[in-house]
Amino acid sequence: MTLISSYTASSLKDAAASLRSGNLVAFPTETVYGLGVDATNKEAVAHLYQVKGRPSDHPLIVHISSMANLDKWAKKIPVYAIKLARTFWPGPMTLILPRSNLAKDFITGNQNSVGIRVPSHPLASALLKEFEDQGGLGVAAPSANRFGKVSPTTAGDVFEELSGSLSPTDLILDGGPCQVGVESTIINCTQVIPEILRPGAITAAMISDLIGVQVNQIATGSNKSSIKAPGLLQSHYAPRAKVFLSTTPDFGAGFIALSNIPTPPGAIRLASPKNNNEYAQLLYQALRLCDTKQISNVIVIPPTGEDIAIAICDRLEKCAYKG
Repeated sequence: MTLISSYTASSLKDAAASLRSGNLVAFPTETVYGLGVDATNKEAVAHLYQVKGRPSDHPLIVHISSMANLDKWAKKIPVYAIKLARTFWPGPMTLILPRSNLAKDFITGNQNSVGIRVPSHPLASALLKEFEDQGGLGVAAPSANRFGKVSPTTAGDVFEELSGSLSPTDLILDGGPCQVGVESTIINCTQVIPEILRPGAITAAMISDLIGVQVNQIATGSNKSSIKAPGLLQSHYAPRAKVFLSTTPDFGAGFIALSNIPTPPGAIRLASPKNNNEYAQLLYQALRLCDTKQISNVIVIPPTGEDIAIAICDRLEKCAYKG
């Protein structure tokens, strides 16, 4: 495993060639770091599942460089999905669409749909473009962490969690901290009215304002959707520490809240975001910090609002202690 923190056209060509050869390449997106693999290489995808400890029927999101390549992976694309793609791509949005013949069962979790995303991080965009220039068709890239654990937002997070599992030929590309900090909005576009399966920075209000239809949003922990997608399990994104929401912390407990909320006596402040966007950027780093500091309990005061706060609360509810 090699960590690369400086880039040239040559190093990006090498990283893309490594993907084409069946290796894993961790790279930054605007949301979290992904662990990439050639989405058409069954053996490489199997290695990805093994490294992550991910259930083999759990679908992957395919990353492409632009919506111009969308019809290679999907078919019968609704007009509203095209409108969403033109408006929010590149960006933190994943569309679930009827799959083409290119999207095999080992990518889709044996479903007739496939998740597609065009990330906006410049390093991700450059890597995907180079990969496609070399003949690649798409990169499957779940978050670069062990399944169910806290997603990484820096290359150091990836190295800390996965370096012992990656092969010598695998790569980690360091593109700095992720700007959004929580995973992409996932939208089910296989029906007449779209539904949000996982909230993110692209909100229900933004989608409804664009397409003129009120979208549905699957409640956190709900099993009402017939579509399997990343991040829908009732327990996910969890540190080793026990996460409690809006309770009084004991002495020595971790504490995460907006900066205008004072730290309770005896608590250890892990993050003091000034607003909801900064809350999303800092959340996973703060949850990882409580494990680094060997804090057993962490108290989190969730943000409020109709913006990215909805996604933050979704992640917190899934990682909260359920004992």
